[in-house]
Amino acid sequence: MSRLRHDLPPAVRARLDRDHTPEAIQSRLNAGMKHSYLRDFIYGAIDGAVTTFAVVAGVVGADLPLGVVIILGLGNLFADGFSMAISNYLGTRADHQIRHRTRRTEEMHIKTIPEGEREEIRQLFAGKGFTGEQLDMVVDVITADPKRWVDTMLTEEHGLALEGVTPWRAGLMTFIAFVLIGFIPLLPYVIDLLIPGTFGSFKFEWSAAMTGAAFVIVGAVKSPFVDESWWRSSIETLIIGGIAAAMAFGIGTALRGLA
Repeated sequence: MSRLRHDLPPAVRARLDRDHTPEAIQSRLNAGMKHSYLRDFIYGAIDGAVTTFAVVAGVVGADLPLGVVIILGLGNLFADGFSMAISNYLGTRADHQIRHRTRRTEEMHIKTIPEGEREEIRQLFAGKGFTGEQLDMVVDVITADPKRWVDTMLTEEHGLALEGVTPWRAGLMTFIAFVLIGFIPLLPYVIDLLIPGTFGSFKFEWSAAMTGAAFVIVGAVKSPFVDESWWRSSIETLIIGGIAAAMAFGIGTALRGLA
């Protein structure tokens, strides 16, 4: 541990020291947990760009009128974006409901069979290496407070977080990301509609390039939060989007005769 500490740059060591004083730790714990909506943003952004560009690629592959690109693209953008937001909202809300149901069940068990629940606490912490008087003390401290007791059962027995993200915020973040990033593949077509001839006959190529840039940016934004290099994260999202676009373009080309 000390060797790893000395390997850190001086500025990083100084920041870590400041963040781990008793006062800093107490302040951080009193502030409570901060929930991140990065997952919801990435979820909406990647799917928005993928599905909208897939619509563009499919229409171009099928050699349909270019106006269809805008109509189908905008339809997908808002309908699919809303559908994803609602799905994320309901899924996140279901997580909350499971947590509340499990909490009520554990509260009932503690009132009905307290000794059995004490034994569960004992075995949970015995599995963590506590023995003898230490184990007895841990069990006594935890079971002395019903809320702490239930919280411990939720996290240790059921593997549930005590709190989660707000469902409506998760859904809203997904929708915003879906619409903002998902609009990028349509930009060349919308601009060319407003200012004819801006992109000439290269609207699809510009759409592909802009979508690829969007994937790279989303991957780069995600990388610091997941401890992954920006280029690896960007390439991953770029490959995912490219596969979806290639599939859509291929299907549209194969079915061109039916349009």
